[in-house]
Amino acid sequence: MRSRPFAQVDVFSPTPLLGNPLAVVLDGEGLTDEEMQAFARWTNLSETTFLLPPTVIAADYRLRIFTPGGELPFAGHPTLGSAHAWLANRDAAETQERLVQECGVGLVELRVGSDSIAFAAPPLRRSGPVDQATASRAVASLGLEASQVVAVEWVDNGPGWLVVLVDDAATVLAIRPDLATMGDLEVGVVGPYRGEGPADYEVRAFVPRLGVPEDPVTGSLNAGIAVWFLASGIVAGDYTVRQGTALGRNGRVSVTTDGETIWIGGVSTTVISGTVLL
Repeated sequence: MRSRPFAQVDVFSPTPLLGNPLAVVLDGEGLTDEEMQAFARWTNLSETTFLLPPTVIAADYRLRIFTPGGELPFAGHPTLGSAHAWLANRDAAETQERLVQECGVGLVELRVGSDSIAFAAPPLRRSGPVDQATASRAVASLGLEASQVVAVEWVDNGPGWLVVLVDDAATVLAIRPDLATMGDLEVGVVGPYRGEGPADYEVRAFVPRLGVPEDPVTGSLNAGIAVWFLASGIVAGDYTVRQGTALGRNGRVSVTTDGETIWIGGVSTTVISGTVLL
């Protein structure tokens, strides 16, 4: 064991404690898979990440992402929070407008703004309508009536997401999930705000099989939804998302597109900075 630099970052919120917390070990060299998993289980956050030297020249760093129950090839809030922590631990004179992260899905490009960071939404590994049996199970696990459901779609960009589009943001917030019925499904729910609201859409995310009953704010899910929404014409351009409301959070996700790339962005705030013994 040795002392390693560490940060705990609140992602998707400019105000500490209202976003999605992330534990970041800034030097993960020499740790085994089992040691990384044990630390992620100990932090008991939805994700814990480990920064490592890249294995390809094009990348700035390599990232491994663990939930309490297993490793993920990609996740959005760990991508943004880890990039924030990596930049914060560099010389202030070294400014970068673009970063490239190496992770389980390959290379992910990030765009660095004055007060936020955005990642390029990765392509979907699986897309299209969900089969009837799986869709029925997902809808049942959310306690929804058929009349409330607009569509059920695969938006899998690594974690395995399927998403249920419902009629209204109020429907999203009223859900009381049956996690036993949900089982090994990773389920996202999205619904629009009608008229003037705090955002364009409300989102919730449930991943019980990985030890995350409900994730406060979820970059990968929002990236998958954005790819689906823009490709299908459900939205025509930029939009905003609120997530975490049901958990007492106030996460805000921005979705922007330049015509070629979809960017998923938000503000990150360092809450804890120090060292860990690993």
